[in-house]
Order: sequence, then C-alpha cells, then structure tokens
Amino acid sequence: MSKNKKYYLPGFIFIIFSFYTFYFFRNESDYKVFLLIIITCIATDIGGYIFGKIFKGPKLTKISPNKTYAGMFGSFLLSIIFAIIYFNNLSFFRLAEDGEIGIQLMIIVLFISIASQVGDLTISFFKRKSKIKNTGKIIPGHGGLLDRIDGMIFAFPFMFVLLEIIW
Repeated sequence: MSKNKKYYLPGFIFIIFSFYTFYFFRNESDYKVFLLIIITCIATDIGGYIFGKIFKGPKLTKISPNKTYAGMFGSFLLSIIFAIIYFNNLSFFRLAEDGEIGIQLMIIVLFISIASQVGDLTISFFKRKSKIKNTGKIIPGHGGLLDRIDGMIFAFPFMFVLLEIIW
C-alpha cells in the first residue's frame, strides 16, 4: 500500500483482538453464540452473492465494484432466514421454551450481518490498495480463503463488544 508503516501496529492489534474474540466465543462463551456468528456471516456472504447475481442493480460502492444494493438486501434477508432456521427447527439449539424468536435476536443478527459486510468491504479496500486480486489458491475461481473469513474477522470483535455493552 505505502511505505508508511504507521498502520501496522493498529492492524496487528486488531487481528490479535479478532482471534481472541474467536477463541473467547469458542471456549468461554455459550456455543450457541459462536455458531450464530459463523452461520450469520456465511449466510451474509451467500445471500449477497446470490441476490447480487440474480437481481444485479445499482452498485453499492467503488471499493468493491461487484457489490450491489440487491446483494446487501439479500445478505440481510438470508441471514435472518438462517437464524430463524437455526433457532426454531433445530430443537437442541432452541433458546426459548415456546420456540419464538424475539425481535432483539433479529436485530442482533442484522448487526452481525452489517459487521460482516463492513469487514468484507474493508478487506476488499485493503486488497485493492495493495493491488492484490486473490489471497490464495485454495478455492479456485474465488478471491481466496480470506474472502471466506473477512466478515468473521469483524463480526466476532463486534459481537464481543456488543455483548460487553449489553450484558
């Protein structure tokens, strides 16, 4: 990107914090929250891709020219659908006795989806600034493994901070 290295330390601290929050939710927290974050991030990626390809429409930003408003809407929609399936149809994950999903949970899912999309756009910005197209060859025809986890890099710390504020 540039020869100025003043962003290395904050970036390194953020990545370490992100991995800590991943570890925290995996080991110290309830596994339901850990799985909710992962499922929401995956649904956000899938929903954005499918709705963006099918409905096309106006572009969301110049940072990532393939992102559309239809994809953003699809990300929100599919993440909510996956959360409902996750909590209502899988009885061993059920949170409430009556099986109803509260509006607060849907708002949290939307916030996780927003954090995932912000992470995706931020990593795309840094890749574009660094003139890097793909970050690996593990997934052929794809942007690399980083494209699978870029939303999670932001969603786990966001959820950690959100839960610390709420609880």
